[in-house]
Amino acid sequence: MQRGVLYGVLAGALWGTVFVVPRQLAEFSPLLLSAGRYAMYGLVSLAALVPMLRRGWPRMTRADLVALVKLALMGNVLYYLFLASAIHLVGIAPASLIVGVLPVTVTLLGRRDHGAVPLSRLILPLAMIAAGIVCINVDVFTATSDAGGASVLTRIAGIGCAVGALVCWTWFAVENARYLQRHAHFSGNEWSVLWGVVTGALGGLLWLGILLVPSHWMQETVAAGRWTTFWQLNLVLAIGASWLGNGLWNAAAKRLPLTLSGQMIVFETLFALLYGFIYDHRLPRGLEIAAIMLLVAGVSWSVRQHSGGPEDTAHGDGIVPNGDLPGIGNESRLAQPNVDAKQNGRTTIA
Repeated sequence: MQRGVLYGVLAGALWGTVFVVPRQLAEFSPLLLSAGRYAMYGLVSLAALVPMLRRGWPRMTRADLVALVKLALMGNVLYYLFLASAIHLVGIAPASLIVGVLPVTVTLLGRRDHGAVPLSRLILPLAMIAAGIVCINVDVFTATSDAGGASVLTRIAGIGCAVGALVCWTWFAVENARYLQRHAHFSGNEWSVLWGVVTGALGGLLWLGILLVPSHWMQETVAAGRWTTFWQLNLVLAIGASWLGNGLWNAAAKRLPLTLSGQMIVFETLFALLYGFIYDHRLPRGLEIAAIMLLVAGVSWSVRQHSGGPEDTAHGDGIVPNGDLPGIGNESRLAQPNVDAKQNGRTTIA
């Protein structure tokens, strides 16, 4: 389980970068940002798929493909479209605040899943997380925010987009974790690569749709040099936040029960705030420091509540094969594809 927690933290560190890039590319529309990022992610994933195509494709089922399309649409394309819109409208802090509710929403939805700790044992850790989110909220609306002098309607629209991102990611986090734990025939790395290829296909279709409409409908004219920056930053996100970050998250999701993996998402919020402070060249204010301390303490407490019990056995390292992460082979899994499922009383669905 400790490795699962580590993977969750590292995934959050990579995912936190997606809050900063829309600020750096403020002149590009959220639709272009979403299409560009995921078209690039698809190309990176396609290159990673080639070495594993022969051994991975025979295991692909129609149910897998349907699940991948749903997860890619909700957890990638729509999520980032909403998130980029929210950051453009109200800034990094309010957007990360609302998305930061994910640990609570995912934990509540996963409370009946196998290995979940009873909510009665999580009330205090969740209360600390909620208190941290309240501190961020109070700070955002009592201090000068990234949104500056934005109108009330702009703020409402931005908050609505952030809530849309929250809904998309809550659904994705729950469904992805459940699917990975029910279907053991793909490693975390393989699933991430397949997911990336499907996401890239959706991003390519979105980009094609953008090309078919008059250019001024989607994007104001920008300098050629900014387009170079646009593709460079999207390549960074494709490799870091999308490919490697998703691989780490899949590895964490297969090791941890939903009541814990959902709370790992809090690190995305923490790193988003950290990167925002660096980008804005300022130190965190008092309420922001209090929020960070409460969030870290709440998740740490939750980790202790999950350790040492039967859920360690059900969700420990035995579930996940060696090929969880990009660059790590999974030959042992290929030799014995059903070992993990048998050891944990599960049935592998081919």
